[in-house]
Amino acid sequence: MTDFVLNDSDTEVDSDEELQEAFAKGLLKPGLNEEIEKIEKKYVNNVLELKSKLKEFKLNLPWIETLDLVTTVAPLAPDVALQIQETAQRRKNIKENSRGHKDYDPTQDPVLNEFKRENLIHRQAQSAVLEGIKKLKELGVPTRRPDEYFAEMAKTDEHMQKVRKNLLAKQAAQARLEKVRQLRDQKKIAKRVQIDAKLKQAADKKHMLEQLKRVRKGKSADLDFLEDNKGKNLKGKGKDKGPQNKAAKRRALKDKKFGFGGKKKGSKLNTRESSNQMDGFNSSAKKRPFNIKNKSFKPNSKKKNQRPGKSKRKNAKR
Repeated sequence: MTDFVLNDSDTEVDSDEELQEAFAKGLLKPGLNEEIEKIEKKYVNNVLELKSKLKEFKLNLPWIETLDLVTTVAPLAPDVALQIQETAQRRKNIKENSRGHKDYDPTQDPVLNEFKRENLIHRQAQSAVLEGIKKLKELGVPTRRPDEYFAEMAKTDEHMQKVRKNLLAKQAAQARLEKVRQLRDQKKIAKRVQIDAKLKQAADKKHMLEQLKRVRKGKSADLDFLEDNKGKNLKGKGKDKGPQNKAAKRRALKDKKFGFGGKKKGSKLNTRESSNQMDGFNSSAKKRPFNIKNKSFKPNSKKKNQRPGKSKRKNAKR
């Protein structure tokens, strides 16, 4: 097997030496070796041809079918202008206070420009709507749906029921949260009132003790504060406190029935005071006379309707 030898004469690739010689002679230029002819494109604005083509496919329809309008932009509302100014100021503060801050240019801010662009579209549509409604009224076309108009809904009744249930659930959850918030606020208010009452009571007590201390030391002889405090206590006792008053009455009944506790053993033993008390003694026994002969508490008078003896009863039967 012989080696494959490439013949230099058969190759079309130039060697490096030939390319260098051609470049030295000025036959080669830097870049592409093949020059491309530049064709300059000509833009023709043929107004006559354009108008003739427009007449060919233009439809002469009434305005009510096309509703095309060419209007100017509606004036800018004062509140929108103020909002744009506030947004620009806020964006300026953000940019200038951030790291590597630069001078703020409102015209180069994409956020502000987007807001202005949307506002411009809104104003253009607003102007077109005002002009269009005016033309429709001139043509006698109604722009409002009548009250008795019923249209077929795009969504089914089942879907609307689901939407209604969802809305009712949200309303119920909101009402529940509002009620919980009100209860929490009421508890806070009640606790605050209770704390204020305790603080006031402690302050009154402290004031009374200070006045009492002055009286004891002889610095004052006015005892009116005791009368005032007594009147306050009477007013407080006269009020019915509801469950607390019921509990106090129940406690009093139990104390009356069972006592107050303490020593129970030997409570029934006689004492000098109990022996001297004759309140529970039977007074009827004092009226009966004492018979010395038979030593009994029987009267000396004969008993009425006394039963006869046995022998007398036998003789009576015969």
